[in-house]
Amino acid sequence: MHSSSHTVLFHLAFPVNDIAQTKAFYVSGLGCTAGRETDQSIILNLYGHQLVAHLTEDPLTPQKGIYPRHFGLIFTQASDWEELLEQAQRQKLTFYQQPKHRFRDSPVEHRTFFLQDPFHNLMEFKYYVYPSAIFGEAQFAQIGDR
Repeated sequence: MHSSSHTVLFHLAFPVNDIAQTKAFYVSGLGCTAGRETDQSIILNLYGHQLVAHLTEDPLTPQKGIYPRHFGLIFTQASDWEELLEQAQRQKLTFYQQPKHRFRDSPVEHRTFFLQDPFHNLMEFKYYVYPSAIFGEAQFAQIGDR
């Protein structure tokens, strides 16, 4: 992958059934900043990354588990992960998976929790004890909870 000295931002578009509920969860609950908004969509700033919620009439149904699809953030400071966890708990957001440690005492050890928005979109928030595990440590086969 080409590396650049310029900042590159992540963008994700995802489906919702109600813009007001989207704002309640992502802005009031998760702490995103709202950007442009129409009757059909809203732009959200999640820690400097662009999420765009698009209204759909299609029924949105829950996944059976956290795989294959979810999105989220990897925090580089444990205190930032803990701060978001505490905010999610204070705001009574829906936890799809409670906070836990995965692969304790290994080079891929990390802390994780999953939230579910009102439209069944799943978000994972992680903190790796060793930053090398984010993209490296290929000799270890553990990925997630499968």
